[in-house]
Amino acid sequence: MISLQEFHQDFLQLILSDSESRGLMKPQSFFENICEDLLRTGDLTNNYTAAEYSKRGLEVYGYDYDVERKILSLLAHQFFQEEEIQTLTKNHIDTKFNRLKTFFHKCTGDFYRGIEETDPAYSMAYNIYNYCQRNLIDKVRLILLTDGKATRNLSDIALEQDGNITIEFRVIDIEYIHKIYMSENNNVEFVLEVDLPCLKILDTPDEYESYLSVLSGEFLFDIYEKFGQRLFEQNVRTFLQFRAKVNKGLRNTIEYKPERFFAYNNGITATAEEIVLNEKGNIRKIKNFQIVNGGQTTSAIYAANKNSKIDISNISVQMKLSVVKDKEKQDEFVSKVSEYANTQNKVNKSDFFSNNPFHKEFKSYSQRIWVSAVGGTQRRTHWFYERVRGEYLNEQAYLSVPKKRSYQMENPKHQLLDKTFLSKCENVWSQKPHVVSKGAQYSFAEFADHITGWLENDEFAITEQYFKDAVSRVILFRAVEKLVSKADWYDGGFRAQTVAYTISYLSHVIGKSGLFLNFELIWNSQELPNSLIKILEDISERIYHEITNPPVGHANVAQWCKKQICWEKVKTLKIPVAIDKGLLMDKVEQQYSKREERKEKELLSGIEIQTFVVKLELEIWKKLFDHYEKYRNSSAVSPMQMDILEKMSHRRLKPPSEKQSNILYQLYVKAEEEGVAV
Repeated sequence: MISLQEFHQDFLQLILSDSESRGLMKPQSFFENICEDLLRTGDLTNNYTAAEYSKRGLEVYGYDYDVERKILSLLAHQFFQEEEIQTLTKNHIDTKFNRLKTFFHKCTGDFYRGIEETDPAYSMAYNIYNYCQRNLIDKVRLILLTDGKATRNLSDIALEQDGNITIEFRVIDIEYIHKIYMSENNNVEFVLEVDLPCLKILDTPDEYESYLSVLSGEFLFDIYEKFGQRLFEQNVRTFLQFRAKVNKGLRNTIEYKPERFFAYNNGITATAEEIVLNEKGNIRKIKNFQIVNGGQTTSAIYAANKNSKIDISNISVQMKLSVVKDKEKQDEFVSKVSEYANTQNKVNKSDFFSNNPFHKEFKSYSQRIWVSAVGGTQRRTHWFYERVRGEYLNEQAYLSVPKKRSYQMENPKHQLLDKTFLSKCENVWSQKPHVVSKGAQYSFAEFADHITGWLENDEFAITEQYFKDAVSRVILFRAVEKLVSKADWYDGGFRAQTVAYTISYLSHVIGKSGLFLNFELIWNSQELPNSLIKILEDISERIYHEITNPPVGHANVAQWCKKQICWEKVKTLKIPVAIDKGLLMDKVEQQYSKREERKEKELLSGIEIQTFVVKLELEIWKKLFDHYEKYRNSSAVSPMQMDILEKMSHRRLKPPSEKQSNILYQLYVKAEEEGVAV
């Protein structure tokens, strides 16, 4: 594994590259990147909002409110950006936390009235005031992000009590960030200390072990109070509150028939990386505990006690715990458990997007397609698609210095692309700026829905041309970020919303004309044509002044930008846009390009399937034939399919045709999905 020092060096270079390519200050890039990681790990909720306020004695860069747990988080950063890892001193920590604490105390009064209403800090201060007035805060977490290293005694700071509110201090330092990046499932390791009776299920496969246990309602309350959404990182959905019928039933059982909860409820399904048993055979420790089904059960018990003060002491919940031995199969295993176990409320297929074929195909193109040499250099490069956070650094972990240098030249840091950023770029071009303005997680969910539906209707949708066009839209997004940051009319704040609405407006104008932007021009030069930059400068200035002056009743700019009505209003703007016809394609050209790409992909797909089928060992075809033999007289498999499979298992197809190969391949995939070990 890459060492902390090596990670620190590479991490700083990634921040530098990100800030340069997007026109951000380095501390801003650092803060944005780490907050996105904390959203992924469950340390922050989807309510997280960036909002800067920095004056003498006051400093805050973002806030988050956990509705269920009534926890307000305020964030600041100490970005050293030095070559060597710096030590975070007591003075640094005291100064930052005192400024955060002072800001919170001011916000409990009418401090917000002194802030300009169009400033992002206005809504932050007002919301905090509103939470306090309604007694909706039980705990305030003050979080300091740093690329320095805190000593153990400084990172563990005692809680403080401020009236009825607990104040917690948390330092996210370079060691914590390192663990986030290096961990395979994007989670910082945590261990539950427990004493749970259990029954081990015998005859489980080599890849996992299964145990049955019973949890008390108080135990579930305590671990949710401590870890929150981190328990559900790998779950397919967040808690749906008490809106769905099943959740009303949960609440009623908790309140009126707690002794029957065990009988009425399906319990929870969980996974772990490792468990430790004590001398009695009870579970003593659970490493990286994840609830993959039963999030609603857990949250319902928590909310019943937390919000309604309902007694949960008589609640018992059954638990099925699977310990996954093979880390390589952890994500796939958890996804399948989630998919088959989650039946209480409707779950969209896009909720399992992490295992969608899109990632595999997009990754394949990113490894295969070279970017044309530009800017006088003779070296060709790749865009690196990072499906899992930390993948870019992990692939270099064991390379020698010369090979690492060569790797980074072929995969430069400024051409690193992750799925979350890709989703934003795709959504804004699809004219969904209001969705992107809701935050990275909402944007990604929308993108997952779109891609899942697209691939269900057209399995050949993700072509080489799509990859090139998508990367071109990333280049477009970054270019607009940079030009907004440098514009003399830009006063600061709402940069992300301005970028999103600017690109969506351009897409809208071009779409209305019945033409298409020729992304090939951007791909070939890896930058925007000057004529397009001038158009975007004009659009972005008008957009900025429009969205930062919302209509009466919508004084909160950030909230206004999240509404579809905002986008509908922006679309009515009459911004003079004269686009050079050389930047555009007509419908005939665009459809011809799509058809040619599809034909090529279908051909490649057919060849790949044929090759796979021919190379598969004879023993596997025999095993598949034995498996399907029992279905011969049922509708599960047709006589024609059985005939082809039988011939293949007896080496009477030399070689199978493309059509026969497709049939054999589908039988192979079906058997895999049914759990046949092939």
